[in-house]
Amino acid sequence: MTTENTSHNLKHTVAKGFLWGGMSNAICQVLSLFFGIFLARILTPADYGPIGMLAIFSAIAGSLQDSGFVVAIANRKKVGHEDYNAVFWFNILISLFMYGVLYLCAPFIAEFFDEPVLVKLSRYNFLGFVVAAFGIAPSAYLFRELKVKQKSIALMLSIAISGVVGIAMALNGYSYWGIATQSIVYVLVRTVACWYFTPWRPSFKVNFSPLKYLFAFSYRLLITNVFQRFNWNIFSFILGKFYKADVGNYTKAAEWFNMGGEVVNGMVNAVSQPVLAKVVEDNERQLRVFRKMLRFTVFIAFPLMLGMSLVSEELITVVIGEKWLESAKMLKILAVWGALMPIQSMQTNLLVSRGKSRIFMYGTIVQGIITLSILLAMSLFGIKLMLVAYCVFNTLWLFVWNYFVKREINLTYTMFVGDILPYLTLAVTVISITGFLTSFFGNIYVLLLSKIAIAAVLYILIAYIFHSKELFEIADFLFKRNKQS
Repeated sequence: MTTENTSHNLKHTVAKGFLWGGMSNAICQVLSLFFGIFLARILTPADYGPIGMLAIFSAIAGSLQDSGFVVAIANRKKVGHEDYNAVFWFNILISLFMYGVLYLCAPFIAEFFDEPVLVKLSRYNFLGFVVAAFGIAPSAYLFRELKVKQKSIALMLSIAISGVVGIAMALNGYSYWGIATQSIVYVLVRTVACWYFTPWRPSFKVNFSPLKYLFAFSYRLLITNVFQRFNWNIFSFILGKFYKADVGNYTKAAEWFNMGGEVVNGMVNAVSQPVLAKVVEDNERQLRVFRKMLRFTVFIAFPLMLGMSLVSEELITVVIGEKWLESAKMLKILAVWGALMPIQSMQTNLLVSRGKSRIFMYGTIVQGIITLSILLAMSLFGIKLMLVAYCVFNTLWLFVWNYFVKREINLTYTMFVGDILPYLTLAVTVISITGFLTSFFGNIYVLLLSKIAIAAVLYILIAYIFHSKELFEIADFLFKRNKQS
């Protein structure tokens, strides 16, 4: 196969993965939104508090369970049955061990937060990552083979079925027990679906020797993931200790933030790392691929997340009620960082694809330590200033990540800012104009719909006028697929 054909096939794979992943993630977020609306109308912020306090423990346990093997397998040139089999059985054993440790720690967790109910609730909730252990090997297979469609179907099924279970339990008065059950069912369905789409099957003849190579690559990713999950869940941990009444509102704000962010971030993580790994031996080509994906990412992320910030209060009030208005104010701040967060995913995926997991690890550790220090210092001034400080610091840290990316593929700061700034300017301009034009509307329903419609039309129209390549490529892909159909 010629280099030109290889390049064309990779370009098609990237486009297909990005667009299919993006559309499927959008569908998943719509499903999550649908079920989340029902649950939020039935439950109260106080019902979400106990689960929010446990989030950081589940997140760290999940990182230890995965151990970075999914990414390690994606980066290995040749992968066989023994590799998947070793990962499968190792994850089963480590998850059972971790569950035993957390089971014994449940009374101490409850005492730390001064919430006795957390003893039984945590022991039940933590069963989820035991179930998840059975799905890591098949998930690694689908990730390596760029089976974005299959992974997306598994995700949609898990959201739909677990959502029905969660609503049924909430209607019957199970409150946070229903939320915990929903998360367990979600993991169970997703695991079963991944097995359905994966031809590989485990065997009882276990050889753990492949773990030596995989762990040599992944142990830094393991430490990194622990700190990443810690960073993402640090708010609920600190609030649970100092601002207990705000945990439920923050948990709901983070849920909506994640729904919007996953449309883009899920798309980026599903495609960028394995694709960048395929062109790692050609620096110039990897630079072109990276910049292309970066522009496509910000083209979607900026209007989506800044738009969410624009409509947060109207959206939350209309959809789940005024009792969640405090979470809407938190979402307004979080969504600004959500517009930039996929850029960090792109940068760190590039470093991992080039085997720089050590840089990824130390960068994340330092980022996490500074974040924790800032949040503890700002905790005296309330949650909103904590959120602002969190977003500002993480935005500035993008330039730290770019320093290391520049060393690898010579992505200068001029290139980096040049790829981002046009769409950031466009999005901010559109949001500002939309905010001004709708400031005279009084009816909250008219205000919400007007903001969404005006912002969407303006963004597409201005992008069209300035001949945005990303806009035309998306249109070409969609219309071409329709014609073929």
